Order: sequence, then C-alpha cells, then structure tokens
Amino acid sequence: MHQWYLSYNGQQMGPLDQAAAVAQAGKDPSGHCWRQGFAEWIPISACAELRAESAPGNLPAPVPPPAAARAGQRADVIDYRIFGEDMQFVEVELDPGESAVAEAGAMMYKDAVVSMETVFGDGSSGTAGGGFMDKLVGAGKRLITGESLFTTVFTHGGGAGKARVAFAAPYPGTIVPMTLSNYGGTIIAQKDSFLCAARGVEIGLHFQKKVMTALFGGEGFIMQKLTGDGLVFVHAGGTIMERELTAGERLDVDTGCVVAMTASVNFDIKPVGGVKSMIFGGEGVFLATLTGPGKVWLQSLPFSRLAGRMMAAAYQKGGSKGEGSVLGGLGGIISGDRGF
Repeated sequence: MHQWYLSYNGQQMGPLDQAAAVAQAGKDPSGHCWRQGFAEWIPISACAELRAESAPGNLPAPVPPPAAARAGQRADVIDYRIFGEDMQFVEVELDPGESAVAEAGAMMYKDAVVSMETVFGDGSSGTAGGGFMDKLVGAGKRLITGESLFTTVFTHGGGAGKARVAFAAPYPGTIVPMTLSNYGGTIIAQKDSFLCAARGVEIGLHFQKKVMTALFGGEGFIMQKLTGDGLVFVHAGGTIMERELTAGERLDVDTGCVVAMTASVNFDIKPVGGVKSMIFGGEGVFLATLTGPGKVWLQSLPFSRLAGRMMAAAYQKGGSKGEGSVLGGLGGIISGDRGF
C-alpha cells in the first residue's frame, strides 16, 4: 500500500498508511496530499483515494488555492480526480466555457452538457483561434510523433454549474498530473504518453540533438514537448518513479523506462557494457543516461516490454511457447486453450 503525506498550512504529516490517511482526510479535507507517483501535491478534496466514498461524479467544491488562476495564465484552470490503482482514469471538472483536450479515443464518459468537437492539430488555440496554416502545422507535429492528426476538445457549453468528463488510460499504469508552470513551462515526454490536458497546452516536438541518441535512445528521434502553463495528464506503464537530479548527477536507465523529464535534463545514451552483457544481459545494447539538474519520471512497465511479453507468450505457427509445457500446441488443445 502507499505511504501518504498530508500538508495543512505548511505543516506536514506522514508517512501515513492508507487507513490513517483516509481517516485524517475525513476529519479535515482542506489540506493537500502526496504519495509516490504524484508529480505534485494535490488538494485532498480532489484525491479519490482518500475519500470514503470514491464513486465517480461526487466531486465537492474544490479547495480555493488550486482552482485560482494565476495572473496572465493562458490555459483553462480545471479541477480533477484520479480513480483506480492499476487501470486508472481521470475525471475532469469543467466550469462553463472551460475545455479539456484529449487524444482521440481516450474519453470514458461525459455529462450531456459537455460538447465534443474534433479539431485539426492539438487544439491549443481553441476551435476558432488560429489560421489554417497554424492548424496544419499543429497537425503535422502530431503526425510526426505518431499520434492522430486530430484531437478532441470537450467544452462545457451549458449554463451555470459544473460538468464532468473522464478519460481512461489505454493500458495498466499510472496517470500523472503535471502543472507545467511548476516546471518552467515545458515537459519533454515520450511520444505516446500524453493523455489529456487543459485547453491552452501546446503539444510540440522535441528532437534529439545527437544522432546516436536519436537512433538508439529507445524513444526514437522525436519526443513530445508539452508547453504552456496549464495542467497536463501523462500516462506511464506500471508504477511511476519521480526523481530529482542535482547538477551533474547522472542516472542510468533502461531506454524504454523514460517517461518524461524537465527541459534542463540532458538525455544521452551509453553502451550497456561488454559484448557478453550486450548479448546475454537482456537489457539491450544501450542504456539511457539522464544528467541533472532537473526532474525525471520513470515507468516500471514500458508498453513495448508488455507487448513483447504478450507476443512471446502467444501461440506460434507450429507450436506454442506455452507455460513450460513439453506438449506445446497439443498441450493447449488438451487444456482447452485452443481448438482444432
């Protein structure tokens, strides 16, 4: 179970186990909370895991500080709750006129007053803002990173009151909320990690500067650059680890385990070791090197690793790799896993 830390007016409590954290949150929900996997402190009232009743759609009035817009902020200010442990989804609460932008196909449910509009590009300038060339460039950026040409904008177009829309993670893992203004306005992320964001966040490109890093860095030549001052939700496979690197501090990481990093972190690669380690070590030929200063987010289960294990366990022509069965495909037929 998670260990929780709660904060009230600068006074921190913790670590607390789940039961103690839920009890304290029930007594006083006015503070903020944090656990491993959170990118930042969030209001207790916005944390579904610390509520006795964690059914979606019951979000109370938000705590004023997180909901207050900063002077000059361009992105919409949205409230949210994250549900689940392994297969998570995020429920976003919109005030009238506010919008959230998401990947095509990410929506789980929405209130009837929330309208959907598919737009060309990343939707950062709104559905009506920007000329055709701006939208064409935005769509081209998304196409290069392997995403769809289109995104979907969800807008609360009704009268008074709040409305909700939810977005689900595509595979087991963790949804990480990040307020871009807390990280210098830019996060560099793997190209398929973006889930949804407040309207106003721009999804751009980040090119690896070194050819070797581009070819063997695991995430390819191009990563996503999330820019703005609003809230963005990134999805990582398995459990996520957040690490703050000091100036010159280096962390060696499996190339597929890098989820995101601040713009100040240097991303490079190095050989894993000798020839024997490269061939039999199971870690590939190169490791990613992340050098501070800055913050990095790592995932325990890259989707490529999950897909590889699923493909390895699948039945192959001429037999099965099975679960150690010496009978191969015949064993699958006997056990009822396959037909003739």
